[in-house]
Amino acid sequence: MATVAFDNSYARLPERFFARLDPTPVRAPQLVRLNETLAASLGLDPQWLAGPQGVAMMAGNAVPEGAFPIATAYAGHQFGGFSPQLGDGRAILLGEVLGRDGRRYDIQLKGSGPTPFSRNGDGRAALGPVLREYIVSEAMAVLGVPTTRALAAVTTGQPVRRQRALPGAVLTRVASSHIRIGTFQFFAARGDAEALAALTDHVVARHYPQAAGHAVPALGLLEAVIAAQARLVAQWMTLGFIHGVMNTDNMSIAGETIDYGPCAFMDAYDPATVFSSIDERGRYAYGNQPPMALWNLTRLAEALLPLLSAEEDAAIAMAQEALGGFWPAFQSALLTGFRRKLGLAREEEGDFALVRDLLEAMQRAQADFTATFRSLAEDADPRGQGTTQALFGAPEVFEAWAERWRQRLGREVATPQQRAAAMRLANPRFIPRNHRVEAALEAAVEHGDFAPFETLMAVLAKPFDEQPEHADYALAPQPHERVAATFCGT
Repeated sequence: MATVAFDNSYARLPERFFARLDPTPVRAPQLVRLNETLAASLGLDPQWLAGPQGVAMMAGNAVPEGAFPIATAYAGHQFGGFSPQLGDGRAILLGEVLGRDGRRYDIQLKGSGPTPFSRNGDGRAALGPVLREYIVSEAMAVLGVPTTRALAAVTTGQPVRRQRALPGAVLTRVASSHIRIGTFQFFAARGDAEALAALTDHVVARHYPQAAGHAVPALGLLEAVIAAQARLVAQWMTLGFIHGVMNTDNMSIAGETIDYGPCAFMDAYDPATVFSSIDERGRYAYGNQPPMALWNLTRLAEALLPLLSAEEDAAIAMAQEALGGFWPAFQSALLTGFRRKLGLAREEEGDFALVRDLLEAMQRAQADFTATFRSLAEDADPRGQGTTQALFGAPEVFEAWAERWRQRLGREVATPQQRAAAMRLANPRFIPRNHRVEAALEAAVEHGDFAPFETLMAVLAKPFDEQPEHADYALAPQPHERVAATFCGT
């Protein structure tokens, strides 16, 4: 009989860090999809997971030996307003496992029933949001972006009621941890210095062991999280990804993308792009993501102040200096990412202006973000078609910039063929286009048809390949296919 070798470090923290409870069983669980590759990397038996006992565990109907199910406590700023208690309202952390890489991973059930933090919610998840998170989180992983992962999706055989009755589901989510900026805020808001110190020690040991050797470990932690978030958001920006709900309770201390609610990828480039139906003022628009990340990190710094120094002025000065490192780290990571997308291996002073001017031209022409950069990879290959110009409408808009780009490429060492190959690996052909995601969700939710979901998953598993048989999946939406708003699904 297969087992899961749980080793639950977070559950060994003081009881005020979480609520202990089992998931609420569901009526008739059925496996929709199992991530066999991820399961194997975690040392889990895919065959057992796909069987009755594994499905029962992932539906919340059975708690395996060694698990210690908990709902974790955290607070958070939501669209700028502080809520001193949020917590896992519809998710239960079964426990932690050590992967084959020696790292620790959480296994969490999302949609597993009410918890003490549910705030009158039903604690359940609808099938659509579960599949959305499965699609986008796995796509992000293949694209090389730090992210939580989807181990499995299971339907529950019972409806959940939102605006109407919808099929219910549970997502088995894997993460380096589920500790958030809001976790630190939870204890800071209560003046619980002992818990803050215990949480800091736990995060340092689990995620940033190098901070343990810092003269002030809490400062080393803060600096490490700032650097990790700067790199993460830079990666979002180079892919045209919009998180949608960058509240402090949705920002992982581990530097992973977490909580895929109304997330989306941009089609036509515009830094003001917003898809989230609840982001009415564009707080988390594409172009606002870097300053919002810094805003969130400032809230983390505030929570850590008592651990930085007993002298308030000294603590504030230390926090401010650490926060001052965000923009240099972000801009460096962003420019490095865009250099790769443009085929530039060397660094030159004018590279930032070259990137900026291309994006401005794309905005004026409403050029598709993903298609433009992938097409540039073809233009960089003498054997390519040279189709980027067509994406800009007026040829002169692109050609004025392209001439500067070609001159810049002339100062590179790589051959055109080498450059084009490298650019193809930096510029995906396929992303989770919003209209394709919505079509897959509609087929599954409204008709019980998972074939579009499976096809989309197969396409997104090879985002840098040409896949001519699936060329339509690379196309921007037609006017009638455009998605104007995405929804959180809670």
